[in-house]
Amino acid sequence: MEEVAPEQVQEVQGNTEAHIDSTTASTAPTEALPSDKQSRKANEIDSMADGAPAEKKQKTDQRQIIREPKLDDNGNPIPREPRLPKRKVAVMIGYCGTGYHGMQYNPPNPTIEAALFKAFVDAGAISKANSNDLKKNNFMRAARTDKGVHAGGNLISLKMIIEDPEIMDKINANLPEGIRIWDIERVNKAFDCRKMCSSRWYEYLLPTYSLIGPKPGTILNNDIESSKTELPGVLDEDLESKEFWENFEAAAKKEFTPEEIAAIKDYSPPPREEFDDQEELYQKVKQWKLLENTHRRQYRISEMKLNKFRAAMNQYLGAHNFHNFTLGKEFKDPSAIRFMKEIKVSDPFVIGDAKAEWVSIKIHGQSFMLHQIRKMISMATLIARCGTPVERISQAFGPQKINIPKAPALGLLLEAPVFESYNKRLEKFGYKPIDFSKYQEKVDAFKMKHIYDKIYAEEVSDNVFNAFFSYIDSFNKVTGAQTEESAESNKPATKSIFEFLSAHGIPGIDYGKNEKEDSNKESSNDQVNKESAPATSKPAEAVEQTEKN
Repeated sequence: MEEVAPEQVQEVQGNTEAHIDSTTASTAPTEALPSDKQSRKANEIDSMADGAPAEKKQKTDQRQIIREPKLDDNGNPIPREPRLPKRKVAVMIGYCGTGYHGMQYNPPNPTIEAALFKAFVDAGAISKANSNDLKKNNFMRAARTDKGVHAGGNLISLKMIIEDPEIMDKINANLPEGIRIWDIERVNKAFDCRKMCSSRWYEYLLPTYSLIGPKPGTILNNDIESSKTELPGVLDEDLESKEFWENFEAAAKKEFTPEEIAAIKDYSPPPREEFDDQEELYQKVKQWKLLENTHRRQYRISEMKLNKFRAAMNQYLGAHNFHNFTLGKEFKDPSAIRFMKEIKVSDPFVIGDAKAEWVSIKIHGQSFMLHQIRKMISMATLIARCGTPVERISQAFGPQKINIPKAPALGLLLEAPVFESYNKRLEKFGYKPIDFSKYQEKVDAFKMKHIYDKIYAEEVSDNVFNAFFSYIDSFNKVTGAQTEESAESNKPATKSIFEFLSAHGIPGIDYGKNEKEDSNKESSNDQVNKESAPATSKPAEAVEQTEKN
């Protein structure tokens, strides 16, 4: 309704009242105004009397509320800034996850997204008025990484102010060296990086000494050996691991007396309040572990064992039910079905001052569940180090529930998300495709300096992988008992809860008599050769050091 000048109000009111009186006095019922129309008419007249329509007044009040000054985290008003246009963009990033509680924004914990968001604000890519709310900027990630997990390439999408041609350099200047922006690309408004991501590449770095068989005398080793006696011919004879442990014992005998060796093997740490790190026996135990770790780093994997590991990893290819490779999923849950497109296991390479040998495993899958990759790596490693048939992995896709431990987070990194199908649509709309290969040289240099070197250094200082597999080999928790008697008497279990790695197999599956024969047939038909392990899987510097050694 048009606004009415104040001097016209009286005239309008008079005319309206006269019209109402005349229609009321009329005897024709069709001329009378219904009561609801009278009410609306009266409201319109009142609003005109005030000088503005009611609807306009209401909208004006709302705008006044919205324009009230915004407050920062300390309750202080945020100064107004000039309104600059925001554009929907895809931001390609890489980061070292050490010291962060994962990728996702989770105050007050330090996270990758929190560091990025602060840098965006400091660089002027996000206004201070929107500096405390990710949702207002349509912030979304392509892949979430857990605590301590790294990424050579990941992607976030959001609305940003990108008028400044140097905005990317300014953002990087406000970021720690362990987090980098590779590029910023315009995308269409409907772009959702999580939903549009068609698949993801992950990499896992594994020291080859993780594939050495369980230490003699441990619970898992005892289970493996006793099952070989009960069911001969099911498990492989691991002469390579046997020789390794015999050589270590021979080296230990040169450093320690028989009495010291016996005391070291029987040693168990006292309660914390009674612990004395200066105790002579404890010092001997430390020397023993140092010798063992040095011996491990001198290990070089055989082609036979490496091919066994490759064959185990290839069991994951295709669509399978990974309910045993995550948490909280039942066999009947359709969301447990995941599709692995490609898996590469590199040739071994030697790197670092410790001269330890490593392999790189790259996994390309449509999507992954919580801890899935770490459990996949763990299962394949346990299969190779225990001489278990690789078919146990495909049997783990069945309904039987088994306990698969998750490998250390230390070796895991997100290689890059893939937008293959959506890139075609982006190009159709005139946008550049999202392709991390354009920045590969910068990404590789960053990974070598901030990710690979940290992984290698942390393993040397903390022996993460050795500690993990030693724990698995010696796991004797009461709840892991295989008999009711052991649990009731509150005694440590004498059998491993990982007995599914032994010749007995996964409980509930009838193996019959020909599991070993079937395994040999499938292994010969699906032999994995070096073509599945291209040299490009190795970091460039690692390849160079391998050739030198």
